Amino acid sequence: MARTATPDVYTGFDRMPLAGEWRAGRAGGSRRDTDPYTGDVLTEIGLAGADDLDEAYRAARRAQPEWSRRPAGERAQIMRKAARILADREEELTGWLQREAGATRNRAAVEITLTRAVTDRAADQAGLINTWSGADSDLEHKENRVYRTAVGVVAVISPWNFPVHLSNRSVAPALALGNAVVLKPAGDTPVTGGLFLAKVYEEAGLPPGLLSVVVGSGSAIGDAMVEHEVPRVVSFTGSTPVGRGIAAKAGVKRLALELGGNGPLVVLDDADLDQAVAGALYGTYFHQGQVCMATNRVIVHATVYDAFVERFVAGAGALRYGDPRDAGTQLGPVINAGQVDSVREKVAGSVGDGAELVLTGEPTGPTGQVLPPQVLLGGNDVTTAREEVFGPVATLVRADDEEDALRLANDTEYGLSSGVYTRDTDRGLRFALRMQAGMTHVNDTTVHDDAHIPFGGEKASGLGRFGGDWVVDEFTTHHWVSLQHAPREFRY
Repeated sequence: MARTATPDVYTGFDRMPLAGEWRAGRAGGSRRDTDPYTGDVLTEIGLAGADDLDEAYRAARRAQPEWSRRPAGERAQIMRKAARILADREEELTGWLQREAGATRNRAAVEITLTRAVTDRAADQAGLINTWSGADSDLEHKENRVYRTAVGVVAVISPWNFPVHLSNRSVAPALALGNAVVLKPAGDTPVTGGLFLAKVYEEAGLPPGLLSVVVGSGSAIGDAMVEHEVPRVVSFTGSTPVGRGIAAKAGVKRLALELGGNGPLVVLDDADLDQAVAGALYGTYFHQGQVCMATNRVIVHATVYDAFVERFVAGAGALRYGDPRDAGTQLGPVINAGQVDSVREKVAGSVGDGAELVLTGEPTGPTGQVLPPQVLLGGNDVTTAREEVFGPVATLVRADDEEDALRLANDTEYGLSSGVYTRDTDRGLRFALRMQAGMTHVNDTTVHDDAHIPFGGEKASGLGRFGGDWVVDEFTTHHWVSLQHAPREFRY
């Protein structure tokens, strides 16, 4: 089989696609996009302002009706082509994730695999709009139908930690289901979070105006993204405080919010400790802990606590950290200096709360943003156990027994992801069903790489579900139509 020629690399990331035209924003000022490990400037982008955003929204509203009327096969074909382009450009995208997001090669591979899977899945979902199902009627000669249609324009606001996937898991199904999208990526990852994806869809044949990417400061366009009259749905992935602000400002719009987490991973007394330690290490330190579903707390039954701590600390101390481009690196840099400071302040706060810091290290690397693995032994009330850390930090908490472990796991305002380890899967299932979380994994990590999982949370961790076919309900609406097939006499 002949090999596909390597495509020319994408260029022009000093501009953004706004209302069908690649150009700089008109707000004045620019954003320097830098490598978190080296500090090198990757690109500089003229920022978008409220007028640019308004233009993008209005172009999306104009383009969307015709797009939703296109045959499902045409929309699906564009999605499948986009998935193939992502495969052809995997090495190019890997390089951007390493340089812009500080991702190791293995971490980048996970994200690209998820992004491709979501895009392929979106192709299968394209035929789910402009269809109808019947509904019963109590009246003679009357037929009821419920049509599923596109909602219109979707606003997507995505974070920096898994930028391609966490943008595309909303963008791909929204487009496939006949909507237009205006995407605001995080300022730390404008290329991987939006501009690269826009190039992919453009190459795949997406008509102009259906996907705009606005790179701008939160102070200039943050409120307008959610308050604008055009979008019908706001899809946001990010912190709980920002999510609460969006909910207060969005007005009468549908919200899909995946917010913060404080993932508990419970190790029961009959757990396979080798398996539990490996899962806890992965869940805690994958992508430097910068994952909303990261294992924030490891709650361990008292009878196996000492043995678990010994193995976990040894495993964390053996992890290799440094340049994300080096093949052996397991932990790369934290995204920016402010985040490094935030993580270290939380570690110091936990020590002040009485926790024991048993593994630590000073930040290293050219920018000082590579933070070695940190391990604390403390109660459920220390800072790093109480708050979402978003860094390479583990807090190990001793539980008296199974009921105490459940109490500790649920003693948080968050409810995103969770896990439990036990040799008895029936026991694990019973325990999982009592955990207050959007998802619980038995004998697996809280961090997950399965594109079919409907991500979403309970309590302060959000509203709605992303992933699988659950996302269809977020980006479509239902239209009830009744048909009277014979004359009907009305009596008042």
